[in-house]
Amino acid sequence: MRLEFNRQAASDISQIMDYYEGVAGEQLADEFYSELQAYLRKAADSPQKYSIREHGLRQVQLEKFPYHFLFRIVDDNTVRILVVRHHSRRPSLGLHRR
Repeated sequence: MRLEFNRQAASDISQIMDYYEGVAGEQLADEFYSELQAYLRKAADSPQKYSIREHGLRQVQLEKFPYHFLFRIVDDNTVRILVVRHHSRRPSLGLHRR
């Protein structure tokens, strides 16, 4: 399936990478981005694998970092990433994005 990003999701990713770069350097930011990209590909390849959670959205948790992303299947060939957020901060963040 094709990946599509809510424009705010791109901002979420940028902010997370800026944080990791600021506290630990570019290498950690790159590691986060690499892991995120791998899980985004998995979601695009097999979106039905991820169960529907809150507000009809599907959730994918990263393994090494305390972040997850929420997505929805928009049509038969598009996965839309709505938010990338920390596990324990602002649990309502991104729930109303389309």
